[in-house]
Amino acid sequence: MTSSAINAQYTADAQYLLRRVYGYAAFRDHQADIIQHVIAGGDAFVLMPTGGGKSLCYQLPAMLRPGVGIVISPLIALMQDQVTALNALGVKAAMLNSSLTGPQRQTVKAQLRAGALDLLYMAPERLMLEDTLDMLADCPLALFAIDEAHCVSQWGHDFRPEYLQLSALHERFPEVPRIALTATADTPTRREIVERLNLQDARTFVSGFDRPNIRYRIVCKESPRQQLYRFITEEHPGDAGIVYCLSRKKTEEIARWLQGKGLTALPYHAGLDARTREQHQERFLREDGVIIVATIGFGMGIDKPDVRFVAHLDLPKSIEAYYQETGRAGRDGLPADAWMVYGLADVAIHRQLIENSEADALHKRLEHQKLTALLGLCETAACRRQVLLQYFSDALPAPCGNCDTCLTPVETWDGTLVARKALYVIRQTKQLFGVGHLTDILRGTDTEKVRKFRHQQLSAFGNGQELSEREWASVFRQLVATGLLAVDMEQHGSLKLTPESLQILQNARSISLRKDPLPARSTPGASRKKAPRLAQTTAARLGNNRAASDLFELLRVTRRELAALHSVPPYVIFHDKTLLEMAELRPLSREQLRGITGVGERKLEEYGDAFLEVIDRYVRG
Repeated sequence: MTSSAINAQYTADAQYLLRRVYGYAAFRDHQADIIQHVIAGGDAFVLMPTGGGKSLCYQLPAMLRPGVGIVISPLIALMQDQVTALNALGVKAAMLNSSLTGPQRQTVKAQLRAGALDLLYMAPERLMLEDTLDMLADCPLALFAIDEAHCVSQWGHDFRPEYLQLSALHERFPEVPRIALTATADTPTRREIVERLNLQDARTFVSGFDRPNIRYRIVCKESPRQQLYRFITEEHPGDAGIVYCLSRKKTEEIARWLQGKGLTALPYHAGLDARTREQHQERFLREDGVIIVATIGFGMGIDKPDVRFVAHLDLPKSIEAYYQETGRAGRDGLPADAWMVYGLADVAIHRQLIENSEADALHKRLEHQKLTALLGLCETAACRRQVLLQYFSDALPAPCGNCDTCLTPVETWDGTLVARKALYVIRQTKQLFGVGHLTDILRGTDTEKVRKFRHQQLSAFGNGQELSEREWASVFRQLVATGLLAVDMEQHGSLKLTPESLQILQNARSISLRKDPLPARSTPGASRKKAPRLAQTTAARLGNNRAASDLFELLRVTRRELAALHSVPPYVIFHDKTLLEMAELRPLSREQLRGITGVGERKLEEYGDAFLEVIDRYVRG
């Protein structure tokens, strides 16, 4: 056969499995090309957004090539999630890690030696043990899939030193194709991944980074707890979500506070014992409407598709971290929110963390650059999605229409004069004071502190009455974000001039500032008036058909019951998207149900009759 004929056969075989196993009619973006390339034995480096279907790119080749596909995964929770979902599809998958008992590990090894597995998941530490490598040397291997490949980057946000050992795979198993996959990598990180994994000869596949179903929103930090509560109760009542905080202490405080407000909120951080973390994660995966309040250690690789919001109460440290964390929302393609509160203290804390770290000067400089890029995203008056994608060298030709700056355009104004006033008062007060006192001086407020230091005698006193306290706070925040001011946390948040300040003071530079929108205020009963985004999505998808929406809810109840019966998360049975299509098309036979997206042969056999019964009963009234 010619190479083109062989490739056509590969594509046909993959298409058959896509429909029979996964229940999908067609591949997306570069999936077909990646799968064909790896089946043919080629190495690949894949960048694809969360929810874009990366796992299919190695799962299908592992099923179609002789031997077992070895998947390197950084977290036990991620392995468990993937293996559970694959087993539900009828795929022969297992994992080898410390969560297994001795007899369980022996069973998996016996399956491996017998050629009874399509996919075997393990962490890099276990894979690179000499015993493991010797065991694999005696087995036919289909491929090595290096998931979450950004973990190999020492400049990245999730660096795992164990990933550095994986370059040896090419030397030990030169004939086995390797595929490295990530959803998050800027250009320098991509280069590092390729170099550290010896993938210089691999073919690179880059899909767009855009997640159009996610609405990005960044608001000024006023009363963060109340702002969060309003956001959840007014826009996402009953929805599953993740709230990220910077510290372990804060995650527990916010979780308790939300619980006191009647919400199902659970903390998650590395300081909790393993059993508690596991219980909280299990509840998040298996129950509806659970909110996890977590540090950044939570969520990498979690496949829960119906997370309707990700909220940040503290600034992440880079755009890569922000993109990956917000990418855990809306994996099912339905509308979701990425919401963040942001203030001056966030900037100061992150700059201090960078300076106090043990990193070398080069690393610190890079971290400052990454933080500056994130601050640019926070302070932009342009489309946030365009700014976000531009960071990853991915262009969006026109504003997205689904971020706060598109939906409520932000005004900008010439802030040169007020910036000069702000810098001047800092110089007059010898760079010893913070925003509150400086604002009092500018507004001419007669406070005890002003009298104590005789600052009413300064020429700057009362020279900024044209702006409110809130507006001056915005000015100072933006000056810090743009590097025209620095915050000295060791001096109780006093503001310091920077070399760039001189340009403004000498009138050698102008600056444009954004006018922050006024904070939203809730009204009594607001949370009862607004439906959750998923309900709005359902109504839009079903043409505001109340009957179809009722059927959708009945199907969700059936899914929940089946999930409990089989001890799996509800989304392992079927995604919301699949239930929406059932409610819309109302299949009444197995053949009709087979045409629904996400209904593969194993799931049709296992769960089909239960859902058909619900639909039939509903149609008959």
